[in-house]
Amino acid sequence: MSQPLAPGSLVGKTALVTGSSRGIGADTVRYFAEAGANVVINFRNKAPRAEKLAAEVRELGVKALVVGADLTDSASVAAMFDAARAEFGTLDILVLNASGGMESGMAEDYALRLNRDAQVGVLEAALPLMGRGSRVVFVTSHQAHFIRTTPTMPEYEQVALSKRAGEDALRERIPALEEAGIGFVVVSGDMIEGTITATLLERANPGAIASRREDAGRLYNVSEFAAEIAKAAVAPVPEGNELLLGDTSSFVAP
Repeated sequence: MSQPLAPGSLVGKTALVTGSSRGIGADTVRYFAEAGANVVINFRNKAPRAEKLAAEVRELGVKALVVGADLTDSASVAAMFDAARAEFGTLDILVLNASGGMESGMAEDYALRLNRDAQVGVLEAALPLMGRGSRVVFVTSHQAHFIRTTPTMPEYEQVALSKRAGEDALRERIPALEEAGIGFVVVSGDMIEGTITATLLERANPGAIASRREDAGRLYNVSEFAAEIAKAAVAPVPEGNELLLGDTSSFVAP
């Protein structure tokens, strides 16, 4: 992986990435660690992967805390931040990466509970650890960000609606965050090659990813998208508090 952050630029900082035992979250953790940040690796049910990632980044000379937490359970979330406080004292970067809703066997309202309610709950639980100059990054997709004006594939619609609801709920907190000196950025990308979501969509709608790739010209892969998230955690907050990556010509401005 190429390094999007200057080596040593995050020494003394701590970053927590939700859903970081694999995929985009794991690569985001790697980028932060390569820049010198201590990291909190959150997982729901992939403990071995999370521990393997922690061992990997510790080789870089940083500290890594592995915490399992169901983000839809407020007690579990509170315990995660208690552990982060005990280990590091403060939190400088919070990346709200974990999302879902296409998994089988989940309750009908699971997507909304995870992609809206849990995002807000995690932010509120993190705030006591975050001070002036810290940053919150919410990760989403163009299919969700633009869902109010541009339809998406039926298999993804409920997830997209719930993620947009989560983005809206978080945006309502921007004035309070700014008053506290905390930055907030939405990072939105097209479908990402190699993610669980892309795999599930392809399974439900064969050819969907290839079709989207053809329309967009190219799609980001996991490492490339994670690099943009890492940069968004330290770069000046963009206009509108949003960073739109890749092709947006297929989407109508909200």
